[in-house]
Amino acid sequence: MSNIWDKISYRLAKLNLFIYKPRMLSYNRNFQKEKVVGLRIGNTTFVDSPKNLITEDFVYIGHHNFIEASNTIKIGKGCQITSFVSLTSHSSHQSIRLYGSHYTKVSEHIGYEKGPIEIGAFSFVGPFSVIMPNTKIGKGCVIAAHSYVKGEFPDYSIISGNPAKIVGDTREKDEVYLESHPELQKYYMSEQ
Repeated sequence: MSNIWDKISYRLAKLNLFIYKPRMLSYNRNFQKEKVVGLRIGNTTFVDSPKNLITEDFVYIGHHNFIEASNTIKIGKGCQITSFVSLTSHSSHQSIRLYGSHYTKVSEHIGYEKGPIEIGAFSFVGPFSVIMPNTKIGKGCVIAAHSYVKGEFPDYSIISGNPAKIVGDTREKDEVYLESHPELQKYYMSEQ
């Protein structure tokens, strides 16, 4: 009997995967109903408060991400958000720890953080990263996988760690390609 059940379970799992498997969805309007080009979001990404998620052209948001935008998140042109990333514009974990079981009895919480997130144009966010409220990431930045990002980071930063720190400059990495392929210089400089 268990052999039959195993076969049925396997077939149901395959059918479920076919129906619900991750897919990239393309949009020609952002959540504010503005026309955009090349916006792609994975169907397994959850967006809370979508009206406050502002995306520009050519934004890619992969699979299994959690985006909580109640206090506004802006994602610049050409940004890539990989998979299993959390962007959260509020954080209550400190308050809950401080108040314990009294958390729900208080209206204004000490330690409760809220604020916008801004990710500059052509930046890349590696998998399993967390970006906290009141964070501003410049254009052309790279955030390494598994980073916990909070604060302000200038353009072209390579950001890594927990807590995240600047560990390099993307222009140094780009220089190798620009020297080998000078024809790219006109494109690279046009976006600066």
